[in-house]
Formats: sequence, C-alpha cells, structure tokens
Amino acid sequence: MKFVDEAKIRVEAGNGGRGHISFRRERSIPFGGPDGGDGGDGGSVYAVADFNLNTLADFRFNRVFRAQHGASGGKSNCNGAGGDDLEIPVPLGTQIYDGDTGELIGELTRRTERVCVARGGFHGIGNTRFKSSINRAPRQNTPGYPGEQRDLRLELSVMADVGLLGMPNAGKSTLLASMSAARPKIADYPFTTLYPQPGVVSVGPLRSFVMVDIPGLIEGAADGAGLGIRFLKHLSRTRLLLHLVDVLPPDESDPIENVRAIRGELEQFGADLAGREQWLVLNKTDLLDADQAQQRCREIVEGLDWQGRWFAISAAAQRGLEELGREAMDWIEAAWAREAKHEAEEWGDEPAGEPDAN
Repeated sequence: MKFVDEAKIRVEAGNGGRGHISFRRERSIPFGGPDGGDGGDGGSVYAVADFNLNTLADFRFNRVFRAQHGASGGKSNCNGAGGDDLEIPVPLGTQIYDGDTGELIGELTRRTERVCVARGGFHGIGNTRFKSSINRAPRQNTPGYPGEQRDLRLELSVMADVGLLGMPNAGKSTLLASMSAARPKIADYPFTTLYPQPGVVSVGPLRSFVMVDIPGLIEGAADGAGLGIRFLKHLSRTRLLLHLVDVLPPDESDPIENVRAIRGELEQFGADLAGREQWLVLNKTDLLDADQAQQRCREIVEGLDWQGRWFAISAAAQRGLEELGREAMDWIEAAWAREAKHEAEEWGDEPAGEPDAN
C-alpha cells in the first residue's frame, strides 16, 4: 500500500432535533396543557487513535464524514433521540489542523485517545418548556441548532523511538533490515526509500524499540530539495537520532562535510529537532581492513569534533549491530523512566516507595 502521510477531509456534526408543539387531549382532562417534548442533540464527530493503522491512505477515497442528526421531539413530553456520535479511526501520531485557519485542533499520541473535531448541534425546545402562569398554552418552540462543519487537514508523523538519518546510499535501509524484521527496498542508487519505513528491533526478552528509516537527505532539504523536507517531520517524534555515515561514499564526497550538511538541515528545519540526542554511526567499515577502518573512523570523529557517542559498524556484514542495539535500548529505557517520572510529578502522583510508618 502506498504510504500517505497527509490528507484533507470534511467533517459534519449532526444537527439538533426540532422541539415539538402539541397539547394534551383527553376526555377526563379538558385543559391538559402543552406536552411537546424537546428534540435530541446532534451527534459529534471524534478522531480516535487506532494502533492498527499506520497510514492515512483510506482518506484518499472517503473524504466526507457525517454524524447522525438528532430526532425531533414528540407529544406526551417525549424527547427526541440524540444522534449517534461518529468516530474516525486515525493512526497514532496524527495531527489534526483546521483547514481554514491552520489551527492545531489536537494530536493523537496514545492508544484510544480521542479528540472532538466537530461538536453536534444543541437540541430544540418543545412548547412544554415555555408554559408559565401567564402563558398557559404556548405555541412556541425552537429548531435544533446546526452542528459544526469543518474542513480538516490530517498530518501523520510516524511514532518511533529511534530515527535514522543520513545522505542517500548511507546504508539506512540495510541497517533497518539487519536489525529488524522490516524489509525495505535496498538498491545501489540514491533515494531507494521513498517513504518512512518503521521496524521493530528486539534486543532480548520483552526488550524492543521501534526504528524508522526516512528518505535520504541532501543539502537544501529544509528548503524543499530532494525528498527530505516532506519526511523530516517524522523524526520530530523520535527520542534518539542515529546519524548514519558512509565511511567511503561512492561519489567520493567528504563524510565530514556530509555530516555538517545534514546537521545544518536539521537546524534549519527546527531547533527542537536539531537538539535531539544524536549518535554518530560510521557504516560500511567492512570495505576496509581493521586498521584502516579504525584510522578512518578516528579521522571522521576528530574532524567533526564529535562530542557525543559514536559507533563503527557494518550493516551489510552485521558487525557491531548487537552493541548498537543494546546501547540504544538502554538509553531509550532510561528516557522512558524519565518521562514516566515527569508525568507522575505533573499529575501529582506519589512515587512508589516504602509506606509511611506513621
């Protein structure tokens, strides 16, 4: 299935039902009075996160979503039935924008999370509600209010723990295929990857993380060059970035300049993305003997004045991948623990510990 990460849809909430006008007519009660019931509220439209979806492709064909209208009120003080709400399943990581104003309505990052994107109309009022001591036979009612109607823009950012970035043909797809069960397209020409490809990396029992490969970046990607600008946003939800570098680029370019160019594109795209934890991964060391590979890696690291962590690997020969996966898993688990602690402090939860002796 073709990967689709943007879609435009229209949502229409249900209208409220009209209030009813009627009077009680019984032989034993000649002056029964008004008994018109209220209408029902219109159904609302909700976007719901669905863990089983990973693309917005379904919205290419179904673009209009309508909730049910509320029913009109009836006699004998019977209120109309409310319209059923409509739930639209979307993938985790979907951001919802108002198509007219560009306002961010909400984003869905947790399972079963839901956001109301169109509120149903309020019900109309029947004539029973208008009776008073001076108006004993009211003939007033109100129509139901219309539901909200909106044009929406959906944008999907793939939810992953680790993101791969680098120049085309740096070996990102090979690394993903070697470390996970994903089978991305691999070839010896640039831009083999045309859309983000996620994969689950398992490093032991009950220990795994999600890694995503995006199309290769080139200089000017943040300004729209190549394929990178459309998919850089998918890295914004990752916790850890692995900057993959070919130690012997086939075009004989300088790996140091390639790294600097990519880092410049990240900074131009956004300070938040550029400030993410980045590890340097020097790939294709199997093309050199052990001493030459070590010397080459040292030259690149010193030339970049790289202060963070770095690894020398060969994705094709599967060298150094176990260490890389294990270290990434340890870092991610520590990040999860920090996030859980921050969330607990934000909600005022007491940390787990020994019970109070008093």
